[in-house]
Amino acid sequence: MYSPPVYQALLTRRYLTSKVMPLLASLAVVLCTAMVLITWSVMGGFLLNLTQAGRSLIGDVRIAWPNVGFPHYEDLIQRLEEHPEVEAASPIIETFGMITLLENRTEGILIRGIDGESFARVTNYADTLWWKPLDEPMQKDKAGDDVRLEPGDRDLLRRVYDDGLSLTEIDPDTGVRESALVLGIEVGGWNVRTDWGGYYPRVQFITGSDGSSEMQNLFMPAGGELTVLVVPLDSRGRPMEAVTSRLPVANEFESGLYDVDRQTVLMDLKALQRMLRMHPAKRVVRSDRDEADPLGGFFEEDDTANAAPEPEIVEDPGRVTAVLVKQADPDGDVEAFRERCRAIYAEFAADHPDVPGAGSIGVETWEDANRMMIGAVKKETGLVLIIFTFISFTAVFLVFAIFWAMISEKTKDIGVLRALGASRMGVAWVWLRYGLAIGVVGSLFGGLLAWAIVTNINEIHEGIALSGDWLGRNLTGTPWNWYIWDPKVYVFKEIPHSIEPWKAAFVLIGGLVSCLLGALLPAARAARMHPVQALRFE
Repeated sequence: MYSPPVYQALLTRRYLTSKVMPLLASLAVVLCTAMVLITWSVMGGFLLNLTQAGRSLIGDVRIAWPNVGFPHYEDLIQRLEEHPEVEAASPIIETFGMITLLENRTEGILIRGIDGESFARVTNYADTLWWKPLDEPMQKDKAGDDVRLEPGDRDLLRRVYDDGLSLTEIDPDTGVRESALVLGIEVGGWNVRTDWGGYYPRVQFITGSDGSSEMQNLFMPAGGELTVLVVPLDSRGRPMEAVTSRLPVANEFESGLYDVDRQTVLMDLKALQRMLRMHPAKRVVRSDRDEADPLGGFFEEDDTANAAPEPEIVEDPGRVTAVLVKQADPDGDVEAFRERCRAIYAEFAADHPDVPGAGSIGVETWEDANRMMIGAVKKETGLVLIIFTFISFTAVFLVFAIFWAMISEKTKDIGVLRALGASRMGVAWVWLRYGLAIGVVGSLFGGLLAWAIVTNINEIHEGIALSGDWLGRNLTGTPWNWYIWDPKVYVFKEIPHSIEPWKAAFVLIGGLVSCLLGALLPAARAARMHPVQALRFE
């Protein structure tokens, strides 16, 4: 049985522990490996969070006919939920409107009319409601400063949470539940975001119409009311007279997507249907006049044969702009599930001639709806990885240069090995094994460094930002803004990250291969040396 010569392991260990230059090569592999893996993990985490956040907001598939909407959605939901691949379906109306905030500030928003119960089954709506009692602090709330942990506020927060689920609130004057709003946590700027990712109500001065100022604690679910304005559309998509409604605030939600939390307001589906005139209603349809006598002619009172027919009263069903669908298998093929939903809608449209046809209705996943943004992130991820991979090839040239210099320095040692009977492959394997050892050490430490940074990247970011604030105040009197990750720019409020095993393995193997490539030519040079010439080398 063949056993590798002992001198190869001994020389590899000696060179690895006694020389400084190979350690520098190993450090280069550490930095290159960590750089590529950190970048890939953050960009991959961004893309993963983007798709997951979309599924938590609209489910797996959305069947949509914007603006005027489509009727008979209850029948479509029933057909969908009867299919074994569908876990739940929920109706929704999406429209743009205006909201009047405090101090008569008016801003444009996206208004979503939802049915709280079914919407919670399709999305993670119940988890996004912010104001609710907590038994344990959030992961980053080390000091337990979250106001939702206060025992004395549990009853209030429980009521506010239930109001948010139902999108209603009890009128204190009548005792009857009325429709209410659920605001995005960033709408209006009434909440202060803490360093650990929580919120607490902002205390600020509110200027009245008479110019006076009053300090208020702006906890909107406790007595806050806002005015919402929408513009209904007729059956042809033409705008009608604007409709306004003043509604109380039931709760606030936090989706994790800054733009959604800043520009979205939820309200009860039926209330929004009434405002947009999309609720079930009766209308009068008059028969056409007699074509032979367009003016109706003259007739005697007893001439009932020529009398105009009685007008017909028809009932228009309620309409929604979309139906959200959740897949029963969370790991199933979303593309195949979308085609299944399209087939179910085609059967539905065949039985209802007054709905959009199967060829014109929009049936899309979250990725379909945001293909431009997601596609851009994918392309940017690939481009950044290509650039950093080229940078990482510096490790190949660094190992090559170090090994080439070492072989020139160890020419006599190589001659001794060859004179003692070492084969050409044996000598070459000394240097290849040496390069492999550098790659193993560099890749492992680079992987550990990347894991430590990625898993604590938000804490590191906060530490850098706080250090900049402290240094700036002490050196210049003005805090230095070292916050790199701005949620207003990067969508998410925290730096996303995701280390996948296959990505880590790919990068670590790449570090090993780069070191072997760098050692290949020097090893070939050492193997070709003639023992006599090597021993005579000065």
